[in-house]
Formats: sequence, C-alpha cells, structure tokens
Amino acid sequence: MYVDYKDVELLKQQTNRHSKIVGRRKSGCHAISQHALTESIKRARFMALLPYKGD
Repeated sequence: MYVDYKDVELLKQQTNRHSKIVGRRKSGCHAISQHALTESIKRARFMALLPYKGD
C-alpha cells in the first residue's frame, strides 16, 4: 500500500489531538498499511506539513 505524504487530510485523520499516530487496533489498518501510514506521517512531519507536537 502506498500512502502519499502530501495527503495531509488523510494523515491528520490518523493522528490524535496530541499529534500521536493512532495505533493499528484503533485505526483498523493491517500491519503493512500501518507501516506505510507511519512512514508517510514521519515524512510529512519532516517536510513541515504536519506538526511534531499538538496543542
């Protein structure tokens, strides 16, 4: 599965209000999908599209 790191709206749905990545059990993703999602969130944070720390 490929998740684009530029799709900020999708990535925001997979983080909680503290900007932590939601776990597999809560998101309902398979392991491979969760790894791709996590990698995309980390890339988006590095590119300053998502914050490292929430409010």
